[in-house]
Amino acid sequence: MDPSELKYAPSHEWVHLDGGTATVGITDFAVKQLTDLVFVDLPDVGQKVEAGSTFGEVESVKAVSDLYAPVSGEVIETNGTLVDDPGSLSDDPYGAGWMIKLKVDDPSAIADLLDRAAYEAHCAAEEH
Repeated sequence: MDPSELKYAPSHEWVHLDGGTATVGITDFAVKQLTDLVFVDLPDVGQKVEAGSTFGEVESVKAVSDLYAPVSGEVIETNGTLVDDPGSLSDDPYGAGWMIKLKVDDPSAIADLLDRAAYEAHCAAEEH
């Protein structure tokens, strides 16, 4: 996916909305901060998630980080490849590294998220 066309949460998750389905992952910034990924925990299909609540975690050799849902909805698919090979997330965080797909409760909620420029400004501020 083209990062310039995605929406972002300040907690470093990205979302791509296609109709009523949101694909969610974590950003290249987050992947670089975590470095060597060793474990990804994703929710079960059918689980409901609320915007801002945790839906899983990613673990690196340095730290464990919670994953936060950028929008509310029901999990309709998870990327099982990441569970078997967490390193694939580092290779392609905006493509093969997607984490979950949600049936979104309110597609208009995506308007509350950051665009790429605002997200990059947020990351720059976080680094200082």
